[in-house]
Order: sequence, then C-alpha cells, then structure tokens
Amino acid sequence: MEDKSIGRLVSILYRQSQVYINHALKDLNISSSEYIFLMALYTNEGCSQEKLSSLLHIDKAATARAIKSLEEKGLVLRVNDENDKRAYKVFVTENGQSCRGIIYATLKGWTNLLTDGMDEVTINIVFDALQSMTEKLQNTDYTESSADSGGNAEENR
Repeated sequence: MEDKSIGRLVSILYRQSQVYINHALKDLNISSSEYIFLMALYTNEGCSQEKLSSLLHIDKAATARAIKSLEEKGLVLRVNDENDKRAYKVFVTENGQSCRGIIYATLKGWTNLLTDGMDEVTINIVFDALQSMTEKLQNTDYTESSADSGGNAEENR
C-alpha cells in the first residue's frame, strides 16, 4: 500500500463534512461539533454527560462545552442526577427535537453527495471496510499498539 494513506483521506473527508454540516445547520445555530450530541441524545435520552463522552469517544471537557452550548441555545436541558449530585442527565428540549428532521436530512444529503455515482456494491464495500476499521479501533489501547505498529509513524499514516 505504498503512498496510499487512508488516514489522510479520512481526515480530508472529516474536514469537508464539518464544512458541509456547518453550512447546512447554520440557520439552526448548530455546529458540526454539537449536532453529534443531539444525535446521540435522540436515541439515548436522559443519559449522563459521561455516558455521552463514552458513546461518542469524545473527552469529557469537550462534551461539557458542547452540552453547555446546546443548553444555552435551548436545545438540551441538564438535570442533576438524583443518584449522583455531581453528575448531570441530559435531555433534548422540544426545540432540540424540532431540529431532528433537518439534522437527519443533512446527514443523508452528505451521504448522497459522497456516494453519488457509486453503485450499491461499491457503497457496501466502502461502508463495510470503514465499519470494520472503526470497530477494530474502538477498544484499541494506543499506548500498547504504538510500539507494535511495525514501522515509524510517518510510514503508517
């Protein structure tokens, strides 16, 4: 796989998706760093901020900032957890629920843009490969794997 960097291509796609999502959700005042929390809350209503961090693989500080911003915009509500007064449960407000359709349509639009001109077989191959890579890395301990990567970091990018 000489000169082929999957990481570089994934990085480009990620940055472009952020531009697309920021533009598409601009009128809702929802950023690309916030919509993922709403998406997670749509299916995990009332979960803790810590659980959100875990679900999304995002550090706790970034989660706290995003939830605070969404709360200030009236899209979510934080409620003290009765069992742990230091923790918050997060709920989507009616205003946040009203954004759901537009967020889902935006993500579908991004997928359609990415896959335009691809046949169903190719789309499934790409999806399965990305899913496999994601699942493999979800529980990777990078402190252990970096020594076993088989070459220097520059070669493995």
